[in-house]
Amino acid sequence: MFGIFKPKSHLPQLPSGKVDSTYTRLRWQLFLGIFFGYAGYYLVRKNFSLAMPYLIEQGYSRGDLGVALAAVSIAYGLSKFLMGSVSDRSDPRYFLSAGLLMSALVMFCFGFMPWATGSITAMFVLLFINGWFQGMGWPACGRTMVHWWSRKERGEIVSVWNVAHNVGGGLIGPMFLLGLWMFNDDWHTAFYVPAFFATLVAVFIWFTVRDTPQSCGLPSIEEYKQDFPDDYSASHEKEISAKDIFFKYVFNNKLLWSIAIANAFVYLIRYGVLDWAPVYLKEAKGFSVDKSSWAYFLYEWAGIPGTLLCGWISDKLFKGRRAPAGILFMVLVTVAVLVYWFNPAGNPTIDMLALIAIGFLIYGPVMLIGLYALELAPKKAAGTAAGLTGLFGYLGGAVAANALLGYTVDNFGWNGGFIVLVSACIASIACLIYAFVGEMLHHKNKHQATETTA
Repeated sequence: MFGIFKPKSHLPQLPSGKVDSTYTRLRWQLFLGIFFGYAGYYLVRKNFSLAMPYLIEQGYSRGDLGVALAAVSIAYGLSKFLMGSVSDRSDPRYFLSAGLLMSALVMFCFGFMPWATGSITAMFVLLFINGWFQGMGWPACGRTMVHWWSRKERGEIVSVWNVAHNVGGGLIGPMFLLGLWMFNDDWHTAFYVPAFFATLVAVFIWFTVRDTPQSCGLPSIEEYKQDFPDDYSASHEKEISAKDIFFKYVFNNKLLWSIAIANAFVYLIRYGVLDWAPVYLKEAKGFSVDKSSWAYFLYEWAGIPGTLLCGWISDKLFKGRRAPAGILFMVLVTVAVLVYWFNPAGNPTIDMLALIAIGFLIYGPVMLIGLYALELAPKKAAGTAAGLTGLFGYLGGAVAANALLGYTVDNFGWNGGFIVLVSACIASIACLIYAFVGEMLHHKNKHQATETTA
């Protein structure tokens, strides 16, 4: 890797008496860095959805805005995969903060440059650029977690870290309302107010995040915790070439491909509900701007306890099996989507509760698929493995949620849009069942091979 992104060299190991205290201090520091750092990415990711009702009033169609919004997902899916490979060979301190700074810069353009919202082309290009820089977030955080927390700790740590999605995404709505109040109902505050806070977060990342434990004079996390995966070797501590990452550990991993496909359907539901909530609630249910903004907030923040519960269930109830918890949550998501669809206008409480239920449930499967991807490849290839699931999630799921759903609603009404969402629920459950069968066969074969060797 080049320039400032180059991974830090290993330092001589600290005296044994300092290892415990240094590990404890740095792990707390790093967790705060990647938690608030990734929450900062969400401050400048989905702002465009809150501006869409105003853009529709200016004459843009839902389908055209859906195409523009899809640019984020197209770029993010590609970037999460390709930049994931770069992040596997980069220092996350610089990689994570640089991506967030550039994303904030794009939002400042939307907020202060009239040409930025003057045409679908301009919006598409800027949103594509933003999506590309957004792809620098998840892989860098994933690299940090697999280097600083051992396998037996990751279920808990990833589920807690994953609620950063909801913290950052949920704050956009209140920040928008604050901006409207402070700046005379200027809807452009949906862009530049969150961008200001994201810039501050990028500085925080630089002060808190570090590279690998070895770069800080510490032993590897596997050695420190005495928690070695079945196929662990000394080679796992060495940087891996891009060729080996792609062809040896990712493209030939059938189980990774199965959960990547499941992720496409999960993301279609996640963003199909989230991105179109302000428009749907206003047009079909008669919600005001302030009520739809709070609904947006509640959807995101409901995912916090839901994600933690899903992680706990997968660890405790299903003994580390991720797919069964995902299947359970997706069945419940299907029920909540049906309630959200069929509840008639004039019952806003039920709409809000249904939206909260979807938010509570959908982020668990999102987290589980990302965690599973990290566990299916060596830690030096973790960013790329997670990037593959992200590629499917955003190109196969979020793009459909933006563009396909927008045109479906234009041509077939909201009933057509919900038929797409419910179909995605059913397909995601089928894919997770397939992933679960594959996981069970994998563990069975590994157990038989161990017994034969013994």
